Amino acid sequence: MTRGPLLIVNADDFGMTAGVSAGILAAHSQGIVTSTSVLANGRALPVYAPRLLDAAMLGVGAHLAIVGEDPPLLSAAEIPTLLDVTGRFSLTWKHFLPRALAGRVDPDDIKREFTTQLEHVQGWGLPITHLDAHQHLQLWPRVGEILLALAAHAGIRAVRVPRYHRATLVGVGVSTLAARLAREADRRGIRYTADSIGIAIAGNLDLPTLDRVLIDVAAREPTSIELTVHPGRPDDPDRAKYRWGYHWEQELAALTAPAAAAAVKRAGLRLGTYKDLIESTPQRTPRP
Repeated sequence: MTRGPLLIVNADDFGMTAGVSAGILAAHSQGIVTSTSVLANGRALPVYAPRLLDAAMLGVGAHLAIVGEDPPLLSAAEIPTLLDVTGRFSLTWKHFLPRALAGRVDPDDIKREFTTQLEHVQGWGLPITHLDAHQHLQLWPRVGEILLALAAHAGIRAVRVPRYHRATLVGVGVSTLAARLAREADRRGIRYTADSIGIAIAGNLDLPTLDRVLIDVAAREPTSIELTVHPGRPDDPDRAKYRWGYHWEQELAALTAPAAAAAVKRAGLRLGTYKDLIESTPQRTPRP
């Protein structure tokens, strides 16, 4: 058995649509997906959350959202600075961050919506292994601080720290923000993977790309890695409103192909979950 670095293959957006949710379950039962992050405000979550309880080996995290196409759980009166005049979130982080930088977003509104979303996911009886945020918004320091505080309060012992290994302006920005998030997680005694892959290949994973990125990340010799993926069924009319340019069905085919498991083995990695990460790394002592 391979005892190399831990690889967590985490599928985002469980509960977003029926096709995405079913695709994630298939990518777990028939492929290499070991973990998923539940979109707390996803429209399909009431139907599909009970099915996660049957997938006993699938790690489950909460994917908290204050941007995107799906509606908030709280009302406009409760989180007014997160919503536009139509009662919707900012569509993307590119719309959210200028408002945050201008001081037009109340951190307490973020805390209230995040807390409600986490409680909603926990209400299904799902054991939560980790937290992350939709569109990696936890990289923004104020959002990251709220996410980490929520994790610590809820006894959730891991969070996602995204990376982007490219010598570009975006790459430098992500690396700087990721390092800050990691320091804050260390201060609170919260775990995260030593490396991660996802931003650069989001929605475009195929078998050659999978093989390449696993070899590349293994060459950096991290002790643990998260690969973020987005599988989904091709027959999914509800996905039409998400104009992300993602190839969900292509990712599902790649993740369930026999060659995917072979690629993991070739890179010398071992599959697992955030629970395995928590159990295999020393407890960090929170610092004041």
